[in-house]
Amino acid sequence: MKKVCAYLSIMFFLLTFVSNGAFAQKADAATETATETEATATVTEQTQTESEATAEVAESKSFHQVLKTKYIEGGVGWMTPILICLILGLGLVIERIIYLNLATTNTDKLLKKVEEYVKNGDYDGAEKYTAAARGPVASIFTQGLQRRTNGLEDVEKAITSYGGVQMAKLESNMVWISLFIAIAPSLGFLGTVVGMVQAFDDIEQAGDISPTVVAGGMKVALITTIFGLIVALILQVCYNYLLSKIESLVSSMENASISFMDLLVENKK
Repeated sequence: MKKVCAYLSIMFFLLTFVSNGAFAQKADAATETATETEATATVTEQTQTESEATAEVAESKSFHQVLKTKYIEGGVGWMTPILICLILGLGLVIERIIYLNLATTNTDKLLKKVEEYVKNGDYDGAEKYTAAARGPVASIFTQGLQRRTNGLEDVEKAITSYGGVQMAKLESNMVWISLFIAIAPSLGFLGTVVGMVQAFDDIEQAGDISPTVVAGGMKVALITTIFGLIVALILQVCYNYLLSKIESLVSSMENASISFMDLLVENKK
């Protein structure tokens, strides 16, 4: 009986030891798995953090920095003349806008005031009023009133001649703006052609027509064309706006001149 109890005790001890060892092995395996999972998650988080940091750096580049980079890539020697065309063209556009805005007047109000003077027979007062007023229409009226004593034919000739002078003043510097519109893309195309030649020279020296060599040279070559076209588009929009403004002023001048002549004919003494 004692032997049986001893055998049972030994068996119970062995079973307990084996169970504890298996449980310990399972716990160790679970711990290792959890550690590996945490390490993988940490690496993934680091990768995501690096990607986000790279994206933030890319987004942090301002438009000025990108423009400066492209300007240098296109070649300072070719990009500078295009930039000069833009600066000079915009300078002329601003000057024309200011001049045309100052030349714009209320012709109806001017005609009514002149009509009051003329109907009252105060031609000198009408002349002083138009001389003090600004704008091409007032200048044309002044020239006509100064020649009223020579007859209506001289007045009409003076209005026609001086109207041509005022039109020339309105269209002043427009030819230079159109010149810069034509030059800017031409310089861009020229820079592109020269860049393509240089790209083919690089291919010849490398002895290989790999995409890296070809794409790099073509990208740099085409940047000048892009900038030239952008400059031309900006100046072209401004040029068309100025043309419409000039046409409006010329039409107003012609209508006002006709009304002024009719006023002198009606009140001829």
